Amino acid sequence: MALFIFAILILMAPSSDAYWPPSPGYWPSSKFGSMSFYKGFRNLWGPQHQSLDQNALTIWLDRTSGSGFKSVRPFRSGYFGVSIKVQPGYTAGVITAFYLSNSEAHPGFHDEVDIEFLGTTFGKPYTLQTNVYIRGSGDGKIIGREMKFHLWFDPTTDFHHYAILWSPKEIIFLVDDVPIRRYPRKSGATFPLRPMWLYGSIWDASSWATEDGKYKADYRYQPFVAKYTNFKASGCTAYASRWCHPVSASPYKSGGLTRQQDMAMRWVQRYHMVYNYCQDPKRDHSLTPECWG
Repeated sequence: MALFIFAILILMAPSSDAYWPPSPGYWPSSKFGSMSFYKGFRNLWGPQHQSLDQNALTIWLDRTSGSGFKSVRPFRSGYFGVSIKVQPGYTAGVITAFYLSNSEAHPGFHDEVDIEFLGTTFGKPYTLQTNVYIRGSGDGKIIGREMKFHLWFDPTTDFHHYAILWSPKEIIFLVDDVPIRRYPRKSGATFPLRPMWLYGSIWDASSWATEDGKYKADYRYQPFVAKYTNFKASGCTAYASRWCHPVSASPYKSGGLTRQQDMAMRWVQRYHMVYNYCQDPKRDHSLTPECWG
């Protein structure tokens, strides 16, 4: 009888597979070489809050300033990845970001593709936010296209690789080579097509970052530190010839995902997605036609 009960308990116990994504079967990060920070980037602001040690960049936020960096070259498509480790403990109000943008070239009417860690309070996980802004939808009256996730690991204990694959057909967000979101081009009006630069930053976004601004940055816990390494930026620069072929996140040169990659992405969205703007009944979806078109 004891053996029977033990067998039942084993069957009832959750499988470890329910907590870790299935293998995507393809690892795009292995297809692109790493670069030294100073070969591909420069400081943008807060130089006194930035240090480099053996190609691992540390940036931090305190009461006086945050910090940011920017790629030397603009791109019109490519694979953009970096390994990041964020700070444990109380980090409410703090944003650690890795993103594409042309806000300096098109102020007030810019495009942007974001990966952002939204700071948190004690005992709660970080939220990883992905977002896409098109032609000023991130300026003035904000029209965000957010999908948010609680990751299947603790991003404070080790480095993990976060990447954006941007081509004229699609944007794919990846975590440790697992696709977590695919944003296809459905029209020119809902897709960024102008060249963008690659950025990273840490800054105070207390007005909205943590539970819609409920919890603010508390500088008793300063400095707030983020570490970046294994920088990758490969693709077609804004100056490349028109024959430059966009890179892919899959074995298919035409782009898209394999069936195995798509299954891994669906698993992540089923078990770890905590917000999808297309499913938000409070949103005016006439402003986001890609949700229903």
